[in-house]
Amino acid sequence: MIAYILYTALTGLAILPLLLYLRNPYFFKDLGYTITAIQIGLSLSKFKKQKPFYSILDRFLDQVARQPHKKFILFEESSYTYSQADKESNRVARALSTHAHLKEGDTVALFLGNEPQFVWLWLALTKLGCSASFLNYNIRSKSLLHCFSCCDAKVLVAGADLRGAVEEVLPTLTQQGVRVFILGEDCDVEGIESLSDKIQQASDQPLSPQLRANVNFKSPALYIYTSGTTGLPKAALINHERIWMASFLQAVATVRSDDVIYVYLPLYHSSAFLMGLCGAIEKGITIALRRKFSASNFWNDCRKYNVTVIQYLGEIMRYLCNTPKRDNDRDHKVRLAIGNGMRADVWADFLQRFGDICVCECYGATEGNVGFVNYTGKVGAIGKEHFLHKMGYPYALIRYDTEKEEPVKDARGFCIEVPRGETGLFVAKIGKRTPFSGYAKNNQQTEKKKVRDVFVKGDLYFNSGDLLKIDNEGFIYFQDRIGDTFRWKGENVATTEVADHLVTVDCVEEANVYGVKVPGHEGRIGMAALMLKEDMDFDGKAAYQHVKNFLPSYARPRFIRIQDALVVTGTFKQMKVKLAEEGYNPAIIRDTLFFLEDTKGYVPMTQEIYNSIAEGRIRL
Repeated sequence: MIAYILYTALTGLAILPLLLYLRNPYFFKDLGYTITAIQIGLSLSKFKKQKPFYSILDRFLDQVARQPHKKFILFEESSYTYSQADKESNRVARALSTHAHLKEGDTVALFLGNEPQFVWLWLALTKLGCSASFLNYNIRSKSLLHCFSCCDAKVLVAGADLRGAVEEVLPTLTQQGVRVFILGEDCDVEGIESLSDKIQQASDQPLSPQLRANVNFKSPALYIYTSGTTGLPKAALINHERIWMASFLQAVATVRSDDVIYVYLPLYHSSAFLMGLCGAIEKGITIALRRKFSASNFWNDCRKYNVTVIQYLGEIMRYLCNTPKRDNDRDHKVRLAIGNGMRADVWADFLQRFGDICVCECYGATEGNVGFVNYTGKVGAIGKEHFLHKMGYPYALIRYDTEKEEPVKDARGFCIEVPRGETGLFVAKIGKRTPFSGYAKNNQQTEKKKVRDVFVKGDLYFNSGDLLKIDNEGFIYFQDRIGDTFRWKGENVATTEVADHLVTVDCVEEANVYGVKVPGHEGRIGMAALMLKEDMDFDGKAAYQHVKNFLPSYARPRFIRIQDALVVTGTFKQMKVKLAEEGYNPAIIRDTLFFLEDTKGYVPMTQEIYNSIAEGRIRL
């Protein structure tokens, strides 16, 4: 009898995993995420209690001690070990300390592209207890001065190739008493000092930890700027705790200690720096660094450096899928891709063409306080709900009125949480575990990102500005940004959904969809800027047939603008605001324009049509 009971119990235990799997196909991945999340939580708790403060720099120094000869950075034809990187950054730190007179708590602005010197400079500043402000190397004049002034930097260090951009704003910087250094052996411009010669002359001996004795978890570490798609960039303040949180993403994505990660996105941005570089330091892995993204050289680089992990942004993956097919498309060692913003159709195309690569899609904002990770690989999802995650980082999707551009309130004045399957504005509770540091010297924009009295009087939430949807299995899907979604004829139009349909038209390479105002009408009507495929003309009939078949009448773009290239930010985000302001007047816009006539389809836009719309003679 006892043997029978034992046999039955063992049989039950043996088939339990199968039963759990049948009930929830993602059970084991959920379990794996749970274990990893607990481990990360324990590590963070340990670091918070550790005296002196244990930063990502200390993890780097531990990696130097543990594996001094392991390759840390592969760059073009050069390579640098962890030990070499440590010594190079020591030289930089001593040179800056001596010649720029830096002290703990100062901020230094870095204005250079992807190169090892960027990493040495950041490590050096962290060793001195200073903060770094990462300036986008594409900005100039007014924007450059704006970004520089946001962080109260005392010193600017620029790459030699950006000397011209620095000279443009030098009078203002000199007036403000800013010390300006160029990464060169010499400089004959008054007000700009060379730095490379001073670095070469400096000692590579370790610096005293006392130089950063007052730095803690909450101390400012970085200023990373938003892309500025809706105006001047805003400086998001990143503290040392936030760096740790972002660096652990690689652990969630199952990066191994023997991996090589390919970093080609700009280091001034959070994706490459926090998730890529800092994540690599946390895991102690090798980085293959490239100056800029190149679709034609992407896979050659992966083969050259034996890359096993790649980072991506959605547009990057589409660019790769659009390159000419080659026989060696699957000849690589890449096993994992980490990133965000990949459309479901591109995702499927990418896997079909380049092989069985595990895709770990993430969601989050540089300044945001809660993010998601799609640890299951479900195509199209930006994440998956998990009870442990929601318990530690409370969030909600609330009903949002895109016409009034504000959350919908109930009779008591509180927000309304949307049910599963409905689209809502993603808000995350601001609290001790989920702080929102805001934007440096921009209290107005900081306050705009806060939503008060959401569910109870006195609560405070971060407004992501993103519309998301959660399905019945708990998978989370990005729908649109609230500034991008527009309302026409009483209906919400999601620009990403319309763009996804437009790019499936044979002649269309890229699509940027936005809403434009029309006199005498409420809301905004749809317009799309299109870049056509090489040697192809706009096929108005095919485009009309396609939008007619797949989009409701209110979502069909009434105006089409043909451009040679769509304008994007340094991180490949589409610029919509300027296009929306320019509208559809053929007297102003030199690009070819088309108008959707109800019976004829897309026809060339004329001044007569424009005037008829303005005067109300053409009904939209």
